Amino acid sequence: MHNDFIQELSNLIGTKNVLLDIDSQKKYVSDWFGRATGVALAVARPANTEEVASIVKLSAKYQVSIVPQGGNTGLVGGGLPNSSGKELVLSLERINKIRSLDPLGKTISVDAGVILENLHNYAHAHGLEFPLTMGSQGSATVGGLLSTNAGGTAVLRYGNAREQCLGLEVITAEGEIWNGMRSLRKDNTGYDLRDIFIGAEGTLGIITGAVLRLIPSPKARLSALLSLDSPSLAIQLLEFVQTKANSQLTAFELISNTCLSLVDQYFPQFPYPFSSKTPYCVLIEISDNESEEHAYELMNTMLEQAFEKEFITDAIIPQSLAQSKRFWEIREHIPLAQVEDGKNIKHDISLPISKIPHFIEQASLIILKQFPNARIIDFGHLGDGNLHYNVAAPSGESADVFMKNKGKMNELVHDLVDQMGGSISAEHGIGANKAHELIKYKNPIELELMRKIKKSLDPKGIFNPEKILV
Repeated sequence: MHNDFIQELSNLIGTKNVLLDIDSQKKYVSDWFGRATGVALAVARPANTEEVASIVKLSAKYQVSIVPQGGNTGLVGGGLPNSSGKELVLSLERINKIRSLDPLGKTISVDAGVILENLHNYAHAHGLEFPLTMGSQGSATVGGLLSTNAGGTAVLRYGNAREQCLGLEVITAEGEIWNGMRSLRKDNTGYDLRDIFIGAEGTLGIITGAVLRLIPSPKARLSALLSLDSPSLAIQLLEFVQTKANSQLTAFELISNTCLSLVDQYFPQFPYPFSSKTPYCVLIEISDNESEEHAYELMNTMLEQAFEKEFITDAIIPQSLAQSKRFWEIREHIPLAQVEDGKNIKHDISLPISKIPHFIEQASLIILKQFPNARIIDFGHLGDGNLHYNVAAPSGESADVFMKNKGKMNELVHDLVDQMGGSISAEHGIGANKAHELIKYKNPIELELMRKIKKSLDPKGIFNPEKILV
């Protein structure tokens, strides 16, 4: 049966676009950090929406499950096949055209396979910007960003991927093409089908196109790196800066000393930025629609007052765009430094912002009681309550041995998150890695409603099985 499926698939999209050997499949079946690997029946690389629809119909005919994949930058196994060797990976990398741009309406219509960095460059060339940014923007694609409702560093000002999307094009489980590529800000005509597919991780349909919001490029964008003694002071600083900068505040990132030290250790081109060690620092960014001079005036005034209030102990304001860029490169190299350092147990969590300092304090006490000398690597988007709370093996201990504690560590961290009214996934999704945990922490009524939606939209269960719901 699989031979017949492969033959028909090859007839549909061409033999060269059906990858069967292990070497050609390698980048499609392993995750970004090389921690997880699956086995695919084949990797299909369609060229357009119509070919995706035909593949879905063919897969339904042969009862072959489909794993949709964008740039394969996910961190929870959502875009990987399982180990059965029976699932088809459907890569949208060839469906990567900019369809149209409306400068007056400030919208752009794109294929799902458009790489985020290419989208940024295209919009910027037209005096506009797409505000969603992240470290993986050189690989991440629009379809993947929407399927996971990705966040990034500017959520504080602009919201998650869902808030950036006005319309979608989706292939249904029947292989039909739903054209919802509308650029309307207001469309109150029944159920919002768009939002059902955003964040569904390819379990309900395959996103092949999207209409996205754009914003005018600001006249100036200015960052500052601020040292402080505790997350509690960071929360006070956040409240203060929000009052002073209002909507001009676009990012507020919390970074621990451990993170700065790791980047310094593994990427010496980004040395420790302060003259002495600091428990934590905050990277803030303001966008100004008046002028660079106005941005500097606002930043300087805020920081002078922050010093007076004893929120911060040091501040570095870049004197050039290149220096400002280096601050963000330090932030973006934190995950890469963790890769160089070895495997660690990752937690992408969200909490009420006011509870983050208490969580960090309590989680450290709980973890170090059971795992003395474990290294806590905490950083994240403090402005929107998203914390990356990662735990690494003590110095000198085997990372592989330490990773055997992953189940217990997840339980310790996620139980505390749940007690504080938080979520076990802020921006990475559930995928395969957290599907069983979701049963424990998700409200049973919510889970049942999700199962009903899945059953209704994908009755044969061919879209990304064992992801989110198990």
